Amino acid sequence: MSAVDERREERERMVERIEQSASSAWPISKRVLDAMAEVPRHLFLPAELAHLAYESMALPIGCGQTISQPEVVAVMIELADPQPEDVVLDVGTGSGYQAAVLSRLAGQVYGIERVRELVERAVDCLERLGISNVEVRCGDGFLGWPEHAPYAAILIAAATPEVPEPLLDQLAVGGRLVAPLGRPGWQQLVRLVRESEVAVKREEVMPVSFVPFLRGLDDG
Repeated sequence: MSAVDERREERERMVERIEQSASSAWPISKRVLDAMAEVPRHLFLPAELAHLAYESMALPIGCGQTISQPEVVAVMIELADPQPEDVVLDVGTGSGYQAAVLSRLAGQVYGIERVRELVERAVDCLERLGISNVEVRCGDGFLGWPEHAPYAAILIAAATPEVPEPLLDQLAVGGRLVAPLGRPGWQQLVRLVRESEVAVKREEVMPVSFVPFLRGLDDG
């Protein structure tokens, strides 16, 4: 059995739950649901927590970081609306799960993670799944990845009071940036849409709780 086929029934039940609960937050399209049905979330978790992979909960992945609740991942990706030719930036990649889902929807995904141990784990998981359109590096997410900008979509998986200016500068006109904005312990999931070089539209979607956005690198 291939890694993609492992625990498929559990993933399908997870997707059904996401679809049923989505109306209270944001409708989730079939293409996003299909992408989530293809990615084995349990591979991106520590082995001792793999049995909880398809439950409706965020889970620790080590190094003080977490993998987001599946419903939240679905909403963030839906808001980012990645298209087949898009270049996407995933800030706070963690163990690589969200980047793996994005790989099914976008042309190219660049992931930044400050913790080197998690970068190594993400690269291993992505290689195991044969995902070739995701590149992950260890770096300071605050600075983004300017070499590949502008991005059609940017997703930030850590809480910050405001979007770092370098990331906003790397968002293309027409691009979507999705981030949890607010104080520690409680934030609003927000989508920013760059309508022109100077105009950015803001939409508040739902309350969430993410780990804080930290600067610098953690080389272990």
